[in-house]
Amino acid sequence: MAHDPMPPNNTGASSPVPAVDVLSVEKTYPDGTQALLPVDLTIQQGEFVTLLGPSGCGKSTLLKMVAGLLEPSEGRLLLWRKPVAQLETSGKKVAFVFQSPTLMPWASVQTNVRLPLDLAGVPRAEADARVSDALTLVGLAKFAAALPRALSGGMQMRVSIARGLVTEPDLLLMDEPFGALDEITRHKLDAELLDLWRKKGLTILFVTHSIHEAVFLSSRVVMMAARPGRVVETFEIDEPHPRTPDFLVSPQFSVYAKRLQDSLLRASESTQEADV
Repeated sequence: MAHDPMPPNNTGASSPVPAVDVLSVEKTYPDGTQALLPVDLTIQQGEFVTLLGPSGCGKSTLLKMVAGLLEPSEGRLLLWRKPVAQLETSGKKVAFVFQSPTLMPWASVQTNVRLPLDLAGVPRAEADARVSDALTLVGLAKFAAALPRALSGGMQMRVSIARGLVTEPDLLLMDEPFGALDEITRHKLDAELLDLWRKKGLTILFVTHSIHEAVFLSSRVVMMAARPGRVVETFEIDEPHPRTPDFLVSPQFSVYAKRLQDSLLRASESTQEADV
């Protein structure tokens, strides 16, 4: 299907521009491995979209292509209706939070968070003020002078999120950021992330292996299957915010989790069949 980069508007009112348009995007590696079949996905501004699926389904590959860290083999990828390489001309910003905090161990929390601003040449006084705001948002204002080794795993991830927020992004890309944390810390950071999403009006594209995390966080879940990677189903999580821990034990949560569990099982079975 052809995609008009600017669909006609017959109402006279301007339509919101999607934050992300993935248009028949494929990825094949030099050794011939096809990581992704053609993927079509649109993410509206303000959505919290989660990519869920078995290992090897291309979740992280797709996320890295949205970030401009990988080039698609075929298709187009637009951010606010502009090619990823032209992001600066859109006046928008994207930040990426990786699976591990990737902090400089010799530098203070403040210096770690300030790094993208230093690289961008932001004046020190302005940069320090923005770092202070970001650390306050993630609850680490008192730890600006601490070194990463003095922090717990959850606190280090907060530093990584603050480093992403300090650039004042419009789109936040997150690749299993809480996967290595214990369950209690993970639930706490999930709740804090939702609060940040609402306060800052962010658009978030999130990768996880956790059905419960996907249900709790998302406005929409995209299920993927592997070998080769492809989108097989999407699910709207039509529940109000704020979502409290009580939502995790509600009947509605159980219904969503069962639907995703069944879909993930189907996606995993299709992966196994492809291996035969």
